[in-house]
Amino acid sequence: MKERAKELKAASRRGSSADKAAAAEAEVLAKIAEMPEADRVLAEKVHAVVKASAPSLAPKLWYGMPAYARDGKVVCFFQSADKFKARYATLGFNDPAHLDDGAMWPTAFALTGLTPAVEARIGELVKTAAG
Repeated sequence: MKERAKELKAASRRGSSADKAAAAEAEVLAKIAEMPEADRVLAEKVHAVVKASAPSLAPKLWYGMPAYARDGKVVCFFQSADKFKARYATLGFNDPAHLDDGAMWPTAFALTGLTPAVEARIGELVKTAAG
């Protein structure tokens, strides 16, 4: 929660929307660079796939983790395994994601590695989520 409070405070100090977008992406890239190697490799690839698949989503930090938003609302996010002392990193989707499929659908995916097939699946999910 402290990280989220710092994120909100920093965002309120920025100037133009272009300045805010550039600063937000720089913060995401800096946070990814701080991650342990296993998480960093996954986060870098996820970041690249999200940017390529849904350029309309804006990178930003969300509770200290890389996230991607539409109109200020987080659509998807990456959680490092290290930060949460988990055995795998997670790619998650929030309510604004357009992934609805019947009465039940997944909103988070465990990531232990990224193959070309997994990267393609992430790209499809992100495109759909971005709507």
